[in-house]
Amino acid sequence: MKKYLFLSIAFLIFNILFSQQHYASDALIVKFKKKPVSYKNQNIDLKKLNSEFNLKKTKKLDGDKTYLFQFEKKININDALIKYKKTGLFEYVEPNYKCFGAGKKGVIDVFPNDVYFNRQWYLYNDGSFSLSPAIADADIDMELAWDLEQGNSNIIVAVLDTGTKLNHPELVNRIWHNTNEIINNSDQDMNGYIDDTDGWDFVNSDNQPVDDAGHGTNVMGIIGADANNNLGYAGMDWNCKLMTCKVLDNNNSGYYSWMIEAIHYAVDNGAKVINMSIGGSSYSNTLEDAINYAYNNNVTIVACMMNFNNQVTYYPAGFEHTIAVGSTDANDKRSNPFFWSVTSGSNYGDHIDVVAPGNYIYGLSNTSDTDFNTYWGGTSQATPQVTALCSLLLAQDASRTPDDLKSIIQNTAEDQVGDPVEDVNGFDIYYGYGRINAYNALNTINLSVHDATQSDFKVYPNLVNDVITVKGKNLDKKTLFIYDILGREIYFKELNNSTQINLQNLKKGIYFLTLKDVFNNRIFTKKIIKI
Repeated sequence: MKKYLFLSIAFLIFNILFSQQHYASDALIVKFKKKPVSYKNQNIDLKKLNSEFNLKKTKKLDGDKTYLFQFEKKININDALIKYKKTGLFEYVEPNYKCFGAGKKGVIDVFPNDVYFNRQWYLYNDGSFSLSPAIADADIDMELAWDLEQGNSNIIVAVLDTGTKLNHPELVNRIWHNTNEIINNSDQDMNGYIDDTDGWDFVNSDNQPVDDAGHGTNVMGIIGADANNNLGYAGMDWNCKLMTCKVLDNNNSGYYSWMIEAIHYAVDNGAKVINMSIGGSSYSNTLEDAINYAYNNNVTIVACMMNFNNQVTYYPAGFEHTIAVGSTDANDKRSNPFFWSVTSGSNYGDHIDVVAPGNYIYGLSNTSDTDFNTYWGGTSQATPQVTALCSLLLAQDASRTPDDLKSIIQNTAEDQVGDPVEDVNGFDIYYGYGRINAYNALNTINLSVHDATQSDFKVYPNLVNDVITVKGKNLDKKTLFIYDILGREIYFKELNNSTQINLQNLKKGIYFLTLKDVFNNRIFTKKIIKI
């Protein structure tokens, strides 16, 4: 009796929790254990289930085993999950969860007298920004970074969002066009999408990914609004191509299936960086598979932490192979709150990587070519800055991998810039590795390594006072080098089995310790902080 009561209560709790999830009531996402020859030839159990739940159509979400099952009308998702799983045909069956854009819009009535670039405090902050407390240099040093790199038109950046204003004068020259497709009502390039010359609308399944919410146009402008054209605002990357993938509707919401399909589309059509200012609170195997598909194809995904001022993990930011981005204000403190709600704030947690400015971010309008008075606030606005930095780093060196980009951005971020209660030495759950600095990132050597595992060599402590210890195999055949954040060699030592190094003469700051073998091959690098 007790066991029955416990199971009943557990089942009730499960149903209550499940009912609170946000998902489509007329769809499932499934992944077959083995690729089916065709749906008509599946076993009798699957045919019965498809008939029972009135399966309307199926749609591939990747190139192999993952499908969206779309039903004629609303079904009991819990019942369908159990029955489809029992067939034994699937690796997993899960709901088509909802996701949301992480930003809201505000409007200013008075057009400023200064040039529009002066509104872009996140690129260059002289402390005069009027809409919120501001301190000089609480920015990403973009005016310095442009001296090093301005982008490359061969780099394609995909923006998975509400679409974009494709004919906006600030974007029209930057939009990616599928040159393998022509408008003739057929799939000329055989990629599964008819007439997708300007990207794709995964919400309405058409080739018009126009922005009916504004979120996507703002995000895309942060990355790549035309610069030096005496109009509007300057995007961070002045040359990359911008691929439009509409995965959010006019309510700034969407489904995981749209994100999943769009990730595959972006990767398969040449994108090297994907911006996802979007997130859902439900873990999904299928979504993680899509993220890993991008990672395994050398495509970097940058995702927002969301704006609920809590530690709840949102996806895709919560996955290992993304760069998760939080938001700061013009005074370098974590955005808490954003301008649009006293209960809002940049999410935090142990999966955060870095932060970037994200409140009061002026940008482009989805309804006007001449209205530059709108601004947004959210981790959605911080995320495209990291995305643009990735594209600039790739313009500088196209061989860089997602791990390289993540390492460079983390290691060159400015630590301890915010509230000292939250922003402590080294990594913390509020700021990650710190606020990004585009100049530092573009002015540093590529310090990421893949030749040795972390277990081969150990360096401690990470927060160095005077002495650091190095342990590993055959140290007598290794040379230790230390570089500053700009990649300048400031120290080297032949180890000769010596494991303790005195660094008391180093100034406080971030450094990179590198071990090289007798052939001068770099085999191990670790970030250290001198305190």
